[in-house]
Amino acid sequence: MIDSHTIRVNTRGHCDIINITPQIEGILSKSKIEDGLVNLFVSGSTASISTIEYEPNLVRDVEEALEKIAPEDKKYHHRETWHDDNGFSHVRATLMKPGITIPFRDKKPLLGTWQQVVLLDFDNRSREREITVTIMGD
Repeated sequence: MIDSHTIRVNTRGHCDIINITPQIEGILSKSKIEDGLVNLFVSGSTASISTIEYEPNLVRDVEEALEKIAPEDKKYHHRETWHDDNGFSHVRATLMKPGITIPFRDKKPLLGTWQQVVLLDFDNRSREREITVTIMGD
């Protein structure tokens, strides 16, 4: 059996990290599927889905690490194509990936004690992000 949903999230951009675990738990709790896999995919090439211990200092650590890996103020060749100065956001999203799959049992995601699902928006402006949630199982 397959069940599909959409989550819409407004973001600030610039490495905005948003906990979407409550939305995922809410969708699973209402699903007719008890056990299986939930796949999450964010549309667009400047955002990612991942997991993290969602606490302010670790969020800051992730933001700082990504700034070191793909700095916002570096010159990116992407600017030559679209003149939008968001090459850094594409690089970050490519490294972090657009989606994940999480197992669930009894309508609850099998996350670790300190593990939450997050949307990361790397673009250089605010956006409305669309996340496709596909539930597969019995």
